[in-house]
Amino acid sequence: MDFSFTEEQELFRKSVREFCEKKIAPKANEIDEKGEIPQEVLEDMASFGLLGITIPQEYGGSGADFVTAAIATEEIARADISMATAVYYLVEAGWGFLINRYGSKKAKEELLPDVTKGKTFLGIASTEAAGGSDVAAVSTTMAKEGEKLVINGSKTFISGVREATKYGGGYVTVVKTSPELAHKGLSLCYLPVKDVPGITTNVFKQMGREGISTGAIIIKNVEIPSHYLIGDWNKGFYYAMEGFNCARPLVAAACIGAAEKALESGIEYLKERRVFGSPLAKFEGMQFQVAEDYAKLESARLLVYKAAWMLDQMYTKNRFSHKEINKAVASAKLIAPTVAFDVIKDVLIWHGAYGYTKEAGLEKGLRGVASYIMGAEGAQNIMKLIISRELLGKDFAPY
Repeated sequence: MDFSFTEEQELFRKSVREFCEKKIAPKANEIDEKGEIPQEVLEDMASFGLLGITIPQEYGGSGADFVTAAIATEEIARADISMATAVYYLVEAGWGFLINRYGSKKAKEELLPDVTKGKTFLGIASTEAAGGSDVAAVSTTMAKEGEKLVINGSKTFISGVREATKYGGGYVTVVKTSPELAHKGLSLCYLPVKDVPGITTNVFKQMGREGISTGAIIIKNVEIPSHYLIGDWNKGFYYAMEGFNCARPLVAAACIGAAEKALESGIEYLKERRVFGSPLAKFEGMQFQVAEDYAKLESARLLVYKAAWMLDQMYTKNRFSHKEINKAVASAKLIAPTVAFDVIKDVLIWHGAYGYTKEAGLEKGLRGVASYIMGAEGAQNIMKLIISRELLGKDFAPY
């Protein structure tokens, strides 16, 4: 059993950290305050090979495995603890991988190179107003009409709506193709957004992750080419679950990265801030909190990288069952956001009144991480349902 990264992965982490400290960290406040990731940041990330990192080299990506992708996620989130830049990166890494795995060759050649170059945005559109985390409850439909696929419905709480509308791009979209088959009657397709007849969008005001938008998409008689079908007809539910398993460890890695950076800054503050003639770090109450936060964060981090490693083992060596992967991924996604939130909250409190100001630079991390507790990429209670289903058996699942 070896818990170390390879020499290549350590060198990669070092180079990504240097890149992020130079290109992303100086823009972090601007990203949160102006509500947009600057185009030059995306161009720099593309040039460095971060956008669509899991996409093969033939389409401009790096063909990275999930451990490597998680390392990059952690470092990006350290540089921008608001989570906005990490979210932009990770949705493309997770769902770009899925398009490459199941998309048609024509679609991959058409779509993926622009993603890796930072020219277009790629996201996931599964959530609907009435469905929430229940992917099988979608009402958006897709039907075959000649050589075209016609889609009707809506999606909501979707990341990157403004970005896809501005830069171009679209979404891996869950649609109902055989309603009578319930979850076995879902399919996946790629839905373009910019300048598409029948597409209207709405951007929501949100409490965090200001640098990347969240919004809704209304889809009325939208025609897409048949080669935008992802995988087989009526197999979309299974592809979507696989896609979430790819994206969730990266989400968890982002939460860890943001909390790590916050804890490091908090430790430095405790050493420097003096009260009653002594540094705060000399008080036992502070020391115990530091120890507890570190231990919780390290345990969550181990869960994250175990899940990423298991994914790599499954894809390269056919190891681990879907049941084992489901438990590992859901465990990482269940624990990491909550631990990260608690750690950042503690650091904010250590700073006293200053921590309550935006100048401290910490509150944006709390707001960003909160999105992954509330529901993005699967709510916490959904993770609990997944884990309990795999432990108790499907006969005891409530759905």
